[in-house]
Amino acid sequence: MMRDDPGAAPPYYLENAGEVALFEQCHQRQLAVMLKGPTGCGKTRFVEYMAWRLGRPLVTISCHDDLSTSDLVGRFLIGPEGTTWHDGPLTRAVREGAICYLDEVVEARQDTVVVLHPLSDHRRVLPIDKTGETVPAAPGFQLVVSYNPGYQRMLKDMKPSTRQRFVAFDFDFPPFEREAAIVEHEGQVKPDLAVALVTLGNRLRQLRDRGLAEVPSTRLLIAAARLIAGGIPVTDACYAAIVAPLSDEPALVGAMRDLVGASFN
Repeated sequence: MMRDDPGAAPPYYLENAGEVALFEQCHQRQLAVMLKGPTGCGKTRFVEYMAWRLGRPLVTISCHDDLSTSDLVGRFLIGPEGTTWHDGPLTRAVREGAICYLDEVVEARQDTVVVLHPLSDHRRVLPIDKTGETVPAAPGFQLVVSYNPGYQRMLKDMKPSTRQRFVAFDFDFPPFEREAAIVEHEGQVKPDLAVALVTLGNRLRQLRDRGLAEVPSTRLLIAAARLIAGGIPVTDACYAAIVAPLSDEPALVGAMRDLVGASFN
């Protein structure tokens, strides 16, 4: 996905711990960036905000198990005029000097991730084996990747040879007051309801010790707020937007329902 609208309003983002200045220095020094943190804690919004702040186009790639090198770099396609080469999103970003954001990069196959190596060190080039071309990164190009270390630790992780090519930013859920401000703004609800939803979110996050694999993200709290703002009853909104997406295990669902009831009754 390419985003390039310099006249657009800035994405809403509240800085937490100096990450804006650090990212600006990484961009200026041509350093690749890795964002680590739980699902829905603001990593993607941060990249969108920084692309706006730096005035750079943004190319976002959602990684998955079937993502191939050709999906990133490009492929030959047969058309009316014969076989022609078509750049993939990574190649377009390299040529145009965009910020290229690979979301959940470890979901991609390792042979696919290797193509990032010459872009994430001093070379800043993209070799295209199928055409024999080596594309130098245009000024302004920056590689940014993200992943959830808590979730990935149980499944797969990034190889050390890849990790050490990036400057790492640690993300987590915002502090209480900042998270409440985010839920209020993004969910278009009153401050007291935003506070109540964040309080509920923090209580539910304590269920990690009881087997909850993923705890409620800021994104889920915002979804509940939006449903409530649209007229859905609070408990129904919380179940649909927060409880149901997190688990199907009856005991955990029951415990979360009890916490919702205790929070709003």
